[in-house]
Amino acid sequence: MIRHEGIHHVSLIVTDLGRAKRFYEEVIGLQPIVRPAFDFPGAWYAIGGSGEQLHLIVHAGEMGRSGGIDTRDGHFAIRVADFDETIAWLDRCGIEHRNNRNSITGFAQIFLLDPDHNIIELNAAR
Repeated sequence: MIRHEGIHHVSLIVTDLGRAKRFYEEVIGLQPIVRPAFDFPGAWYAIGGSGEQLHLIVHAGEMGRSGGIDTRDGHFAIRVADFDETIAWLDRCGIEHRNNRNSITGFAQIFLLDPDHNIIELNAAR
C-alpha cells in the first residue's frame, strides 16, 4: 500500500514565462524558490508553509484549454486566509473571477484563470 504524505507540487504549462511570473508573484502572491538548472525555462514557487510547490514549465506543446472560467475543468486549489480580502484584491487587480461563498463543498470558492487559461481555485473556510 502507498502511504501518502501530501501533494508535493503541481506543474502548469505556460507560454510566456515573464507574464506568468508577474501573475503568480504580483496577483497570487507566491514566493519564488530555487529551481534546478534544467535545459528548459520555468519557475518554481512555494505555496503555504508545508512544502507544497507550483512549477511553471515553458513548453511549446499543445495547451490544455482556451475558453473561459469553467469550474468543472481541471484545476488546482490554494487555501487563502480571507475570502472577502481575496476578492477585493482580485477586483483591484482587474482579474475576472467567479465566486461562491456558500458552496456545497463546505468552504467558500473563487475561480480564476492565469494568463495561459489554467484554472485556479482559491478557497477559504466560511
